[in-house]
Amino acid sequence: MLVLGIETTCDETACAIVRDGKEVLSSIISSQIDLHAEFGGVVPELSCRRHVDILIPVIQEALKEAKITLKEIDLIAVAYGPGLVGALLIGITSAKTLAISLDKPFIGVNHIEAHLYAAIMSQQAPPTFPCLGVVLSGGHTSLVRMDSIGSYTLIGETVDDAVGEAFDKVAKLLGLPYPGGPQIEALALKGHQDRFAFKAGKVKGHPFDFSFSGLKTAVLYALKGQNKTMERELTEQDKADVAFAFQHAAFTDIVDKATAAAVESDCRTIVFGGGVTNNQELRRRFSSHLPNHRLLWPSVGLSLDNAAMIAGLGYHTYLNKGAGDSLNLEAATRIAF
Repeated sequence: MLVLGIETTCDETACAIVRDGKEVLSSIISSQIDLHAEFGGVVPELSCRRHVDILIPVIQEALKEAKITLKEIDLIAVAYGPGLVGALLIGITSAKTLAISLDKPFIGVNHIEAHLYAAIMSQQAPPTFPCLGVVLSGGHTSLVRMDSIGSYTLIGETVDDAVGEAFDKVAKLLGLPYPGGPQIEALALKGHQDRFAFKAGKVKGHPFDFSFSGLKTAVLYALKGQNKTMERELTEQDKADVAFAFQHAAFTDIVDKATAAAVESDCRTIVFGGGVTNNQELRRRFSSHLPNHRLLWPSVGLSLDNAAMIAGLGYHTYLNKGAGDSLNLEAATRIAF
């Protein structure tokens, strides 16, 4: 089965062609970093305008790279949420239009689930279920028990900022360019470990939930004082020390909670999804803490938002349902596991 996937949940416009949920024939991603960098974050209206301008050329490029025509496509898959509502509508409307014009089935895919599937489709051998799913991205931070592809139980999630969002906001406080994750990772390598001590928040009664807003505020106070009146100019070493302490606190919280969740859920395999999983320090920490677990990381091309994971998961979602979705499917800004 040849599946055409479309991804427009936020600030990447992407299309991919995937055979049987596994073999990536093409994966085209048009990033909007240049568009949003001067604002230090994604501007929804600008994102939507770029999706409108670039989606059709991206689809055409994906077909060209895969060396197939639209008539050869068997299924149209699209991310229907979570995400920015305007951006989602552009992708969904385009997918529905293709489905109608080609008389092909159409399937909506949960973007967060697709991030976890990206790690699965990156492996030669399939995982042994149950697995612990760890989603770490700019918009989501979640722990889920995976009993099969499409069967999930939420264990914990962020109650405020996602970890990637926290990285971006701290990077902005440090005067670093957007996106902040890679900037902080690089800067933290030069930091001293004994200068600052930060901690991520705990959520009373919910030991597996995350809270990064207090951590972000602690960084703000360290830089500008309790009354935000400190005016001294930060040195590069100051910035590196703060970056190290922030990253250390965030990853300690994530690794500790994921380790505890894996033990409690009796999961010997951990599946990772989302752009933050590119961080090499995070990978090192998990490998050190869980040497006897199988750790499944997405390949570089599948870790950030992409359409190959949408097409891949769309294949399984279609087979599980036994039919496509109704054309009445609407965009969902939030989707609960």
